[in-house]
Amino acid sequence: MSAQKGRDLLLKVDSDGLGTFTAVAGLRSHRLSFATGTADATHQLSPGQWRELLAGAGVRHASISGSGIFRDEPSDALVRQFFFDDVIRDWQVIVPDFGIVQGPFQITALEYAGEHEGALTFELSLESAGQLTFTAI
Repeated sequence: MSAQKGRDLLLKVDSDGLGTFTAVAGLRSHRLSFATGTADATHQLSPGQWRELLAGAGVRHASISGSGIFRDEPSDALVRQFFFDDVIRDWQVIVPDFGIVQGPFQITALEYAGEHEGALTFELSLESAGQLTFTAI
C-alpha cells in the first residue's frame, strides 16, 4: 500500500436521522482509534502466574477526533446543535483505500478557537455509542 494523503480522510454525519450523510467541515487533522477493554481470567493455576485474558469479553469502542475549520455556517450550526441537544447520530469515517467505519457516535467535546487575524477553528471529539460497521472499499 502506498502512502496516503491525510486530507483524504473524510468525516460525515447523518444530518437528518434518515441516512442523509453530509460532510461535517474542513477538517485539517483527523484521528480514528479503536480500543477494547480486557477481561482478566487469571487464576491460581495460571501458567507461570502470568495474566490470562478472556478472548472476546472486553468492551470495544472507537473514538474520532479532528480539528479544522467549518465549511460553512450550516455545518457549524448542525454540529453545535447536536452537541447541545445531546444527540447521538450515525457518523461515517471514510478512509480512502481502506474502508468506511459507520455507526452511532456522541459528540463529547466541541471547542472553538481563533486568532485575531485568522479563521475560527474548532476541535471535535466523538465516542462510539453502539455497534459499528466496517465496509472495505
